[in-house]
Amino acid sequence: MGAKEQEQTGPKKRFYDPLSVTWLEKHDEVVSKIWKKIPYNVGRAIATIATFLVGISINGDWINLYVHVKKQFGYISSSNSLSNVSLEDLRLQNFWTYWIPSCVISYSIYFGVGGFLHWYYYVRQRDRAEEWKCQPKKWLSPDLERHEIILGSFTLLLNLTVSAILACYLGNGGWSMVYYKLDEYGWFWLFLQFPVVYIILDFETYWIHRIYHFPFLYKHFHKLHHKYKQPTAFSVTAIHPVEAINIQCLLILPLFSLPLHWFSFYIIAIYNYYHGIIDHSGINFKAYWWQPWQPDAIFHDNHHQYFHVNFGFNLTIWDKIFSTHRQKDRFYREDTFYGKGKLLNEITEAELQEEIEERESENPLAYRENENENKLTEEELKKLKKK
Repeated sequence: MGAKEQEQTGPKKRFYDPLSVTWLEKHDEVVSKIWKKIPYNVGRAIATIATFLVGISINGDWINLYVHVKKQFGYISSSNSLSNVSLEDLRLQNFWTYWIPSCVISYSIYFGVGGFLHWYYYVRQRDRAEEWKCQPKKWLSPDLERHEIILGSFTLLLNLTVSAILACYLGNGGWSMVYYKLDEYGWFWLFLQFPVVYIILDFETYWIHRIYHFPFLYKHFHKLHHKYKQPTAFSVTAIHPVEAINIQCLLILPLFSLPLHWFSFYIIAIYNYYHGIIDHSGINFKAYWWQPWQPDAIFHDNHHQYFHVNFGFNLTIWDKIFSTHRQKDRFYREDTFYGKGKLLNEITEAELQEEIEERESENPLAYRENENENKLTEEELKKLKKK
């Protein structure tokens, strides 16, 4: 079944489906009555906190925060000795005491808080999609909603297992370069590591993401994530298990290669997880004034809509350096690899018409100046049609 057949073109009435998020609509009337009693600012604060919680749950990293806090206050030894690490002793004793709570809490947040977020936007405001949705005329079908939740749930199990292994290892005194005394490596490094970790993690993420868009890896692994051309918050974990483990192992690498205070690393990690939810939400979130480096949600939504472009997440600089950012005079589709696209004056008339419709389906309110910067003007269209 093609992508066009899989997506809904508007907020039509849907049937109850226990394996997709459509079941939330059944309880919308009751929940809405309760929600109307909550002050507007309080409601927004609840939604923001819920997004942070889902962000922590997608990799099960709350269990690592728990371990580091205990080590910070002396409840667990913070020995960094390598002498006790061997094939016979992997520091994984009592693993189940980490894994089981990690499963319970991560899945509770994923379905409970994630379900709330979906209701808050996709159910409660479904009839006003043009006000908040990046692609207001297009929706994931119930089948794809079901698919992303089933796949995301399985990937979450792998993610939280890796996090539980790491937490168990560190909790049992395993070696890492994490430290706990604030001044152990000097105050200058304590503050400098915030931007350093942020840049390292984003650079790693850009390249691993871009590499998974090379033809072989895309077709065999990453294509699974791109089934969701109109992503939702549940899409963030809906990736191939091999890719998920690959990414998670890469992202924890700084803990074993740089002297880092646990607090600085996880502040950046949580920030990244939060924006991972935002970027996949399909909602026209824009960066705050104090985030001049942060792209708006439409940046990654464009990536899902146009496939091989905009590979970065929390910085646009890498795409600009390597010329993989979306450009107005380019045509991007699933079979145009490497982030370069095709020039508009090189495509067929049918492709041009398809491109016009695709661009018009974007919400201008998702862009910084509330104007679709990639929409073709009448003059530009005349030149293209005369070629």
